[in-house]
Amino acid sequence: MIHEDRGEGATPAKRDFYPELEAYRTGFLQASARHRIYFEESGRPDGFPVLFIHGGPGGYSSPAQRRFFDPEHYRIVLFDQRGCGKSTPHADLEENTTWHLVSDIEALRKELGIERWLLFGGSWGSTLALAYAESYPDRVAGLILRGIFMLRRREIQWFYQAGASEIFPDAWEEYLRPIPEPERSDLVGAYHRRLTSDEPAARRSAALAWAGWENRTSYLVPPPEDDPVDEKASLAVARIECHYASHGGFFTTERQLLDGIASIRRIPAVIVQGRYDLVCPMRTAWELHQEWPEADFRVVPTGGHSAFDPDIRDALLAATDRFRDSQG
Repeated sequence: MIHEDRGEGATPAKRDFYPELEAYRTGFLQASARHRIYFEESGRPDGFPVLFIHGGPGGYSSPAQRRFFDPEHYRIVLFDQRGCGKSTPHADLEENTTWHLVSDIEALRKELGIERWLLFGGSWGSTLALAYAESYPDRVAGLILRGIFMLRRREIQWFYQAGASEIFPDAWEEYLRPIPEPERSDLVGAYHRRLTSDEPAARRSAALAWAGWENRTSYLVPPPEDDPVDEKASLAVARIECHYASHGGFFTTERQLLDGIASIRRIPAVIVQGRYDLVCPMRTAWELHQEWPEADFRVVPTGGHSAFDPDIRDALLAATDRFRDSQG
């Protein structure tokens, strides 16, 4: 099923998020001898569990992410994936693959005593949500996915080598700046060498340029002021994203997630895709829709990449409310 709001008639007022709320529990999960994973819970302690899976890989959880969910209905769980946010060790690449993260999510579910939960993930969060759901389909009550990304070569090339560069040539210049001309035929490789370098200055300049490129391309209409680039957060984002991009997301084949749809076909799902998402172009979401026509495919005609784009936000809030209402 595909839906596209074409904006006919009067433009409806944009919804705001649910009110700000505090976490009622925070903690750390010892995921391995090396990695500790930060998690938190907010909303209704006996409510329906929902897991927010942040993007990146290498992003982090934030209080704003709690506000996609009705706190009177949902038990809202956020966590920071390996190496990022409040999880430790910071920006660490060892024992850090898609399948380590899938195992962490399952360990967190057991730690919290949750039988089944709703998964909410965008961009890389959609990738990880699909990987977990296909690994543990009986533990997933539903999925809300945004800005579909599968770490296939074409997708990585579009954003990090040539494609989005044609639409953001000004921001692209800043992204190219740390890389000498002779190395620019393989920008992911060039960045990987710098981000794993023993030279602090090389790591810093590469991390800031990589994270800055992503910040400048995520919104259809940029906010009035650029989001400040946090140096510590940018190191985790850049190192871990480049690590995953260099390894194709640690998938056996580029079709691994698409080929696994049969195992989750029965699970209720909403796919929200901005038509003008330039980080994760719509073709990937379209291919997922073709493999999974039972999912509710919502195209946002004036949407970009960010979950915080007003029209994307509206579609995501509508999706969490639909799941709430369907649960009575």
